[in-house]
Amino acid sequence: MNPDALARLLDEVRRGAIEPSEAAQRLIRGSEDRPAAVQLGDFATLDLNRKARCGFPEVVFGQGKTPDQIRAIMRRLGETGQGALVTRITAETGELLQRDHPEGQHNPLGRTFRIPPCQPEPVGGNVVVVTAGTADLPVAEEARVVAEAWACEVKLIADVGVAGLHRLLRRLPEIVGADAVVAVAGMEAALPSVLGGLVDCPVVAVPTSVGYGAHFHGLTSLLAILNSCASNVTAVNIDAGFNGGHLAGMIARKLHLARQGHAHAPPSPRST
Repeated sequence: MNPDALARLLDEVRRGAIEPSEAAQRLIRGSEDRPAAVQLGDFATLDLNRKARCGFPEVVFGQGKTPDQIRAIMRRLGETGQGALVTRITAETGELLQRDHPEGQHNPLGRTFRIPPCQPEPVGGNVVVVTAGTADLPVAEEARVVAEAWACEVKLIADVGVAGLHRLLRRLPEIVGADAVVAVAGMEAALPSVLGGLVDCPVVAVPTSVGYGAHFHGLTSLLAILNSCASNVTAVNIDAGFNGGHLAGMIARKLHLARQGHAHAPPSPRST
């Protein structure tokens, strides 16, 4: 159900033309031309109504799925015209998807593939993705792709960790003024705390599994971020670039729509 149809349905409830229970059933069922859910074989149930509810179509988590399963899911999502995004795919799966969807955008480093919507939303909201090191780039690229899919303007600034603080300070004018910052860092993950003390916006910290033995595959970074003394820093899971880009994109998009005078902005993407 698209936003116009949803508005008409809510108006019918307001006028008493239909009962709330009937409206709820319509939302669950969807419509004949756009069902709320569709079954693909015995391996997937696609949520085609998520954009109407949450503001963004279903996002596919590719890890653990076969190439054929991913291709079938992306093909069906692409048919809706809402666009489609899959994360954590192999390079080989990305090449297969590129052949299926020549208009699509494969990001081998970020391990994503995106089919743009038929009617792209106007760009709005400003997100800056910052990495502590070059080794953090795969996670940062995933975050960048997701925030761009949220129709945000995104800048990526790489390799400005605190081992050379002057590198970060040199790029600070490009970061100040962002609606949200995604700070991607492994090792001791000091970057998010430093950034938190320099900017006036939320800092979404993504700990990575980059580091030596006592780093414990990202656990040290996660705990360091959770203990940040900067009050505007929040954390997502280890290597969760999708979540970092999603959260920052949602914040930036909401702020942009608020500046444009919209009372309500659509909510967010969600991985399956």
